[in-house]
Amino acid sequence: MIRRLLTVVFLAWAVLALIAGCDSGSAVAPGYSRNPEATDAETPDSGPNFLQPGTTGASLTDTVDAQNEFRIGVQAYYRYAFNEAILAFERANSFRPGEPLVLDWLGRAYYRSGLEDTALRQWSFAAEKSSASADQILLRSRIETVQNRRSLVSFMEDVERYVEAGRYPGRSGSGIYFRQPTSVLPLNDGTAWVAACGSNELVRLDVNGLIKQRVRGPVNGFDRPYDVVQGLDGRLYVSEYHGGRVSVLDSEGRWLSYLGERGLAEGNFVGPQNLAVDPEGYLYVVDYGNRRVSKFDPDGNHILSFGKRGWGFEGFLSPTGIVCMDERVFVADGVAKKIYTFDRNGTYLGVLVEEGLAGPESLRLFGGRLLLADTSRIVLIDPDSSIVSELGVMGGANARITGAGADRNGNILAANFREDEVAVLSSAEDLASGFFVQIDRVIADSFPQVTVELSVQDRRRRPILGLDARNFIVTERNRSAAEQTFLGAAYLSTRYDVSVLMERSAETALLRDDLAAALRDINAAGPRLVSVVSAGETPVQERLGAGASGLAAAARSGEYSPRWRFDTALRLAASDLLGGEKKRAVVFAGAGTLGELAFEQYSLSELAAYLANNGIAFYAVIVGGGQAGDELRYLCEETGGEIVSLYQPEGTGPVIRSIGTAGSGSYALRYRSALRTNFGVDYLPVEVEVYLLERSGRDRTGYFAPLQ
Repeated sequence: MIRRLLTVVFLAWAVLALIAGCDSGSAVAPGYSRNPEATDAETPDSGPNFLQPGTTGASLTDTVDAQNEFRIGVQAYYRYAFNEAILAFERANSFRPGEPLVLDWLGRAYYRSGLEDTALRQWSFAAEKSSASADQILLRSRIETVQNRRSLVSFMEDVERYVEAGRYPGRSGSGIYFRQPTSVLPLNDGTAWVAACGSNELVRLDVNGLIKQRVRGPVNGFDRPYDVVQGLDGRLYVSEYHGGRVSVLDSEGRWLSYLGERGLAEGNFVGPQNLAVDPEGYLYVVDYGNRRVSKFDPDGNHILSFGKRGWGFEGFLSPTGIVCMDERVFVADGVAKKIYTFDRNGTYLGVLVEEGLAGPESLRLFGGRLLLADTSRIVLIDPDSSIVSELGVMGGANARITGAGADRNGNILAANFREDEVAVLSSAEDLASGFFVQIDRVIADSFPQVTVELSVQDRRRRPILGLDARNFIVTERNRSAAEQTFLGAAYLSTRYDVSVLMERSAETALLRDDLAAALRDINAAGPRLVSVVSAGETPVQERLGAGASGLAAAARSGEYSPRWRFDTALRLAASDLLGGEKKRAVVFAGAGTLGELAFEQYSLSELAAYLANNGIAFYAVIVGGGQAGDELRYLCEETGGEIVSLYQPEGTGPVIRSIGTAGSGSYALRYRSALRTNFGVDYLPVEVEVYLLERSGRDRTGYFAPLQ
């Protein structure tokens, strides 16, 4: 009945519009209120590009039916009902075959459903049919990015080339922001602490290079801060080169205490420089003047020192950079131009790099390898093969990089001591491909106030963090939207949603107590528990009783079957998360090996795409002492999740809580639309562009205002 009524309304509107068009080329269709500041040239028809009949031989009735189905599809898409949206867009395409806008939206719905092959085909059809070059460029860029993500070739198989993408200057004209930066500590929110030795302070820079915070230490101030690292509990450690000590600060930069003092005795320093923290939270301090490394426990107690001549080791000449990886400690020597290897007790293990370095300074971890600042260049060192690869070189004869670190957006931040600046180096391929911007949802319930939710990623699906109002431009038909407001970013939130997926196999029927313990631990970690889905022969959502006892009862009851279904249960658990927090995950509790029917309806790649394309991470808690199979590991790798054993010493809590601290590239903007709605009938376009330094990206979509 409603669909028939809408059809009548559209037919009447189209007839009136055609009649009016015969009388005057500038006539306004019924329901429009023209913007008095706009001209006819500035306000083209606000509907989809298939509003006029006859362009493809379609009748007026087909055009109206296509419009009806298109509206249903757009509204279903924004409700996260992607299957319903696909059906509606397919019907619209059957009425008006080959319409680029319908094909674009059809591709979007397939993409969010995890059917990437089909999405790529629809986008290719849309690009072929589109007459607008801007639309073709946008579609082809999207196609290229998704195809590259699906490639089986690892991005890091060959070392990429990094080039300068921007600079955070410490001075501008006569103004001085900071002087002589020596170290950079990138943070999880996209900002970075910079130790500015020359101006005796720490400054925290955002992704746009603006200073968010200054820290000058205790009342008497820092005395030439050199390096800054973060402990496992969030505390900051700052070495003070002239002060002969290490300052301890809380995570917000408030000074707490000192470690050590100037002197030659064990635990004291002469010119402390670079710092490192190992996986257990122990602090390592390079004592440059005493030519040794000192180790402290998390409580600040001195444990040992190492680096003197003996047991096959020639002794440090000029120790500089230091980094810990697993059980190994790597230390650079600026005069010997070597990288040495020790264990965490200070036992000498050998030389990692013996030649090819110009003047090694700081060391940091970078994707399982060592990132080394080597005078005016950044190099990458494989800790197992000792292969040294050059990532990038700083321009200028005066360049001296004393510290470098990888930020959360895939860039390398380099402290250029002599030039008083922090340089931003990005992969040349990342710069060329720009950002992958996806408008996830448009909320127009309070039109003309419109809210846009979007996600920003790079070509490798890594979220882009740290953006704010300065990085976004919302436009309507090439005109900046009015009253644009930045509502927030998901990476700043610690709230997160979890759906638990419980394996109901014959194997886990014998592990019900383990499943109950897994549910209890997951819930105790503090997420909002959205649902518990049992992966039985017919997956179902559990009806939970109150508290921990209700979770335990759900695990111990129910039917277990050798024909349990993983794929449909995972889709059900993931779908429960779509309308919730932007930080979200499905946590699977199972024995580790999936059954024969695991991928009967949905393939492994389709499931991974469904999760990843909707910002859902996959975690697996292995019960019963088993090992996770390759399929589970693949899902974790593709979505940013992790495998954890139920009874590992530290428990599952830290891993589950890490969901709340993970990066998320989701943002929300609001603006006031100036478009005419034709009583809510017309499709209203919106475009969002994202800019950061030398990189950019955009997405264009649309919505319908409420019917009036």
